[in-house]
Amino acid sequence: MRILLIEDDPRLTESLKYQLGKEGFAVDACSDAFDGLHYMTAGSYDLVLLDRMLPGADGISLLRDARLQGAATPVIFLTAMGQLDDRIQGLDAGADDYIVKPFAFGELMARIRSVCRRPRALGRDDGVSYGDLSLEPSEKRLLGPKGECVLSKRESDLLEAFLRSPRKVLTRDALFLRVWGPAALVEDGNLDNYIHFLRRRLRALGSELGISTVRGVGYMLAPDRGDGQ
Repeated sequence: MRILLIEDDPRLTESLKYQLGKEGFAVDACSDAFDGLHYMTAGSYDLVLLDRMLPGADGISLLRDARLQGAATPVIFLTAMGQLDDRIQGLDAGADDYIVKPFAFGELMARIRSVCRRPRALGRDDGVSYGDLSLEPSEKRLLGPKGECVLSKRESDLLEAFLRSPRKVLTRDALFLRVWGPAALVEDGNLDNYIHFLRRRLRALGSELGISTVRGVGYMLAPDRGDGQ
């Protein structure tokens, strides 16, 4: 399970990353609203832990902007603002839960478990489809006109990004962020390799779709032009 932590207190950030890591979570962190919005809308996370008081903008504005841009990932506010009106404002902005600082880590874990038990807690449908392709992310199973195949995790995450944004150019940076995360050290050629693998998968399944290269920008899923790009 991948968690995005948006928190400007470095000591709390390191503490939560360590404790959540011990519980088996993969945690990416950033410390301001600008990066938080970018990661939240471009990344692929199962849960966001969001501070309300951030450099650049407050967490309420960040969450509202993210929801307007289609981000459906569950959000738990972590904040020292504990008045009733503060909690109401946070929940009305689109948060799934609200925990007041200082808090015990055990309480945070209970809140995380509670949010993740809710229907569609991961913010994803069971499957995603476009054109003649259907992907079941939980099983990494891709179905096309000539049958089906099982993808690797990277292939599945990458194709899911394309299927959720068809006919839209996805930049290389956005794809790296969504598939590998903001803290990963990945060679630039890795993305090209996985694009190559996916193109072979689509051809093998007889799909009319292809992944086109947009020179100097990124890639786009659209009806195959037949030029091999």
